[in-house]
Amino acid sequence: MRAVIYARYSSSSQREASIEQQIEKCTDYAERNGLVIVKTYADKAMTGRNDDRPNLQRLLSDCSKNIFDVVLIYAMDRFGRNVLQSLENAYIIETENNKRIISITENFDDSSMGRFFRTLQMATAQMRSDDMSERIRLGMKYNSERCLYNGGGVPLGYKIVNQRFVINPDTAPIVKMIFELYAEGVTVTEISNRLNAQGAKTSTGASFNKNSLHTMLKNKRYLGYYIHKGNEVPNAIPQIISDELFEKVAKRMEANKRAPARAKAKIDYILTTKLFCGHCKKMMTGFSGKGHLKKVYRYYICNGTKERPKTCDKKMVNKEYIEDLVIAECRKLLTEKNIKRIAKEVIAVSDREKDTTNLKCLKKALKENERKHNNTIQAIMESDIESVRKALGEQIPALEEEHKEIQKQIDKEERLFLSLSEADIIFFLTSLKKGNINDIKYRKLLVNVFVNKIFLYDDRITITFNSGDEPVTLTDKLLSELEENGKSAEGLFFEKSAPP
Repeated sequence: MRAVIYARYSSSSQREASIEQQIEKCTDYAERNGLVIVKTYADKAMTGRNDDRPNLQRLLSDCSKNIFDVVLIYAMDRFGRNVLQSLENAYIIETENNKRIISITENFDDSSMGRFFRTLQMATAQMRSDDMSERIRLGMKYNSERCLYNGGGVPLGYKIVNQRFVINPDTAPIVKMIFELYAEGVTVTEISNRLNAQGAKTSTGASFNKNSLHTMLKNKRYLGYYIHKGNEVPNAIPQIISDELFEKVAKRMEANKRAPARAKAKIDYILTTKLFCGHCKKMMTGFSGKGHLKKVYRYYICNGTKERPKTCDKKMVNKEYIEDLVIAECRKLLTEKNIKRIAKEVIAVSDREKDTTNLKCLKKALKENERKHNNTIQAIMESDIESVRKALGEQIPALEEEHKEIQKQIDKEERLFLSLSEADIIFFLTSLKKGNINDIKYRKLLVNVFVNKIFLYDDRITITFNSGDEPVTLTDKLLSELEENGKSAEGLFFEKSAPP
C-alpha cells in the first residue's frame, strides 16, 4: 500500500519530537508493515491549534488525487490540537476520500471503541494545549502588570530595550509626519504613495497602504498607553504624538468613517456528517428559509430531496429539536459508572493496539545484559586464578555501559507511546459532564466525541455511539414532533432557502 507521512512541531514546545524523529519513526513503521512512502508533508514551527498550515492543506488537497492510501502520523496531537478541526480533517481524509489515518504511537483500530479512543486523544491534546496557553497567559499577565513587552509586533516609532518600549529615533519622525499630514487633510492614499516613493517601510518591513496607515492613526500607544488584551495603562510608555494632534486626527477619521457592512451570522449545524436519512441513507444537511414575517426557520433536510429528480420524500426536521435530542442522549452516557467503564475499555484497546515490537526486543536485550553481568560477577567470585579474575573484571565496565545505553533506548521508545492513562480519560469525561449545555463549542464536542452515526426516519431515530454502547432508538415523542414540524414547513412560503 502507498503511504504518506504528515509531521509537525510547534516552536512553543521544546519537548516535542522533532520533524526528523517523527519522519524516522513513521518510515520505520512503514518498512515493518509493508507500506511504501510516496510523499512527506512537514509543517515546521506551526501551531496545531488551527488549520493555517500549508502542508496540511496540501495533504488534504492531495487526498482526491489517488496518490496514496494511508496517512502516517507520529501521534494525533501532531495532526492538530483543535479537536473539532482535527475531526473535520479526519472526515475529509477517511470518509470523503476513503483513506486511512494511522497514528504509529497509538495505532487505533477501526472499531467503534478505537474511533472513540482516537477522539479522546484529540480532545486531551486540545486540553493540554489549552493548559499550555493558560501558562503563557499567566506569564503575559505578569509582564503586562509591569508594562513590559509581551511579544508580537512593535509599532513603528518604537524599539524594545530590556523588555521596555523606548522611542526609536530613526522611525519616530516618520510617525509624526504621518499624523501631521493626515491632520492637514492629506488622504491616506497620498500619504502611503509618498512614503513608498521615499522607500519608507512599516514596522514589519512592508510597503505602506490604507490598512497599515489606518491602524497607525488609531494606535493609542503613540499617546503613551501600554495596551494588552484590551487593558490600557496611561503614561506607561514614551509618548510620540501629542494629545492635540491625536485628537485632531481622530476627529477627521470619524468624519470620514463609513458604516461597516453587517457581518452575516454563522450558524452551526452540529450534526452535519453525523445525521443520515433512514430511508435512502443519504446525508442530511442544514437548510434555512424565511416565512411571511421574515422569521428564519432552520432544518436538516435529506440531500435526496434536493436532487433533480427528487430521489427521497423524507420530511425535514427542526434543527433545534433534533440537536437538543441528540445532546440529551450524549449527556445520558456520562454517568459515573459509564465513565469508568469507557475508561477501562479505551485503555484495553490502546494497550492491545500498540506496536511494541522494538520495545520488546530492547527489554529482552536488557535482560540478557543483566544475565551476563550477574554471571560475570559470579565467575569472578568463584575463580581462584588472579589472571582470570582480572580478565573477567575488565568486562564489567563494558557490560554496565551497554546496560545504560539499552536503558536509554528503552526510555526513548516508551516516550513514543504518548497514550492516555485511565485517570486522564476519567478526568476528561467528568469535565465533559459538567459543561454548559447551551455553549456551542461544548455541544460540538459532545457530538464529535460520542456520536458515530444517526439515522432519522419519520417515526424514529437511531443513534450509534463511538463509546461502544448499544444503538439508542427513540420513537414516541419524535413522531408527533416530526408531524408538527412537517406541517409547519409545508405551510411556509419561503422567500429564500439555502444550505448553511
